[in-house]
Amino acid sequence: MTEPQPAPEAPSPTPSTIPSPGSDQAGSFGAVFLTTFTTVFLAELGDKTQLAALLLSAESGRPVLVFFGASLALISSSLVGVVLGRWLSRVLPPQQLERLAGILMVGLGLWLGRQAAVSVFPLA
Repeated sequence: MTEPQPAPEAPSPTPSTIPSPGSDQAGSFGAVFLTTFTTVFLAELGDKTQLAALLLSAESGRPVLVFFGASLALISSSLVGVVLGRWLSRVLPPQQLERLAGILMVGLGLWLGRQAAVSVFPLA
């Protein structure tokens, strides 16, 4: 008579089982594209860049040129973010990168909140 064997434990994630940013496990093309498009589109609605494009278009009377100029600027600034993000993903572990991004977002929120408060309630 043999004794029953204990159930095998679920394997813990090892560096080889955690999806890397460039692997197929990190997300399908459509999911990554749609998430990126939606996030950036919603983040850019009503911001200073959009208002600047609106004013430049009205002032110049050349909306097509303003559109191409604004599009090229957004593509260029997005390229900087993508390249920097790719480099950081190689240098920092994912948990540390998420923590750093969270701290940066909270810091930016506090800084923008302070700017808004000072413009509404000047200290002088």
